Order: sequence, then structure tokens, then C-alpha cells
Amino acid sequence: MKRVHNARHLTDAHLIRGFLESNGIEAIVRGDMLTGAWGELPVDACAVWITDDTRFDEADRLLQDFLKGALARIHGGEGWNCPQCAEAIEGQFTACWQCGTQRPAATS
Repeated sequence: MKRVHNARHLTDAHLIRGFLESNGIEAIVRGDMLTGAWGELPVDACAVWITDDTRFDEADRLLQDFLKGALARIHGGEGWNCPQCAEAIEGQFTACWQCGTQRPAATS
């Protein structure tokens, strides 16, 4: 297992974990139970780790693009409508914020 992200807080860690998993990279959060003692622990106590070391470079590249906003700029104009509730969703999102339905796979 390799650490790919030191989180500033618990929400940050789980957001990054979810992002990686939505891109097919299995990830876990370690140290999330330690946040109650955060003031006494090093900043990197809560971190995101990937389970497959061979995907580290891919995970790191995806994560850097995500944190810089590159994915939002690339996919922001590719809006879609939720097939379940018809909500208009911006292109960078993979699930409907209204009902949670996953974005349909792109058809060729």
C-alpha cells in the first residue's frame, strides 16, 4: 500500500478516496479515527492510501489534476441530465447530486 495524499481534515480524505474509487483505483483512509486528537498529532495523521502499488503513478496524476481543477475545466462543458430524476448536472460530476444516480456510460 502507498500513501497518495495527506489530508487536512477527515472530509478532505474521504473526498479524495471517493474520487480515486470513482476512477477505478481502490483506496482507503487511514487515521480517520484519530481526528479527535488532531491538535496533538502530526498533520499527516489522516491520509489516503491506495491498495495497488502499481497504480501509484496513475493515482498521483489523477489526484494532481483533480486538485488543480484540471478535470473541472476539461469536463465542465460536458453537462448531462440524470436518467433517474432529469436533473441537469455539470460535466465534471460522475453522480447526480439530487438522487445519487451514477452518470451513464458514454456511448460511441
